Amino acid sequence: MDHTAKLLITAFIGVYATGKVGPPIFLYDYRTTRAKKHPQNFLEKFKGFLHVDGYSGYHDIPDVTLVGCIAHARRKFADALKAVPKGTDVSNLPASKGLEYCNELFKLERKFKDLEPDERHKLRKEQTQPVLDAFLEYLETSKKQALPKSTFGTAINYCLNQWTKLKSFMADPNLEISNNRAERAIKPFVIGRKNFLFSNTPRGATASAIIYSVVETAKANKLSPFHYLNYLFEKMPNTNLENVKELDKLLPFSDSLPDSCKIPIKK
Repeated sequence: MDHTAKLLITAFIGVYATGKVGPPIFLYDYRTTRAKKHPQNFLEKFKGFLHVDGYSGYHDIPDVTLVGCIAHARRKFADALKAVPKGTDVSNLPASKGLEYCNELFKLERKFKDLEPDERHKLRKEQTQPVLDAFLEYLETSKKQALPKSTFGTAINYCLNQWTKLKSFMADPNLEISNNRAERAIKPFVIGRKNFLFSNTPRGATASAIIYSVVETAKANKLSPFHYLNYLFEKMPNTNLENVKELDKLLPFSDSLPDSCKIPIKK
């Protein structure tokens, strides 16, 4: 998964996040532009499924299947309804139907959330696929009626252009229907960037990306960032940084970390 936040004027911070299988990891990456060469270089050895927004920079990455974001599609229909004059009854507007399809897909995913992968895959075929089929039929019909430059037309065209990716989550039960995991991960950086006066140089921005990678991954693994960082500062000066096995013991998802690094479980 990837999402980006603009940093000052000429720099960008991207975040790459693991999916729901395995330990949660968030890696923040500083770049001077949003050119497609950056994700291509970062993901050079990656193979598999990649959750993304509509950014075209991911299109030419080899050995990768792009998975779209229903949340982005939903937002387009929500924007179309916001553009309607105040006081208008939106319940029967065509854009409301698009929003309903997106809401129904999320509703089903919430119902399937805690199921085993095989059962989720089975129920997606039985219950989600018919919704997707009806959604596509609605999009193709609405395209003939919507003004292309309108907010509703924009929503329709976005979904049709992204359709192959939007339905890709059906290929694997471990895939999600949105890129919200990365969206949530970038929010702390977006909120805090107004205070990043030191990030007016590449070194400052790179330092920000590194520390955010450590802190957000620690939080995702239920560690106390303060105590975990203290532990790292104590251990790393006496650790051989060229010894991968020793470094692995210090990672936020390592079983070797002491309980003092973990957030206490409330009883």
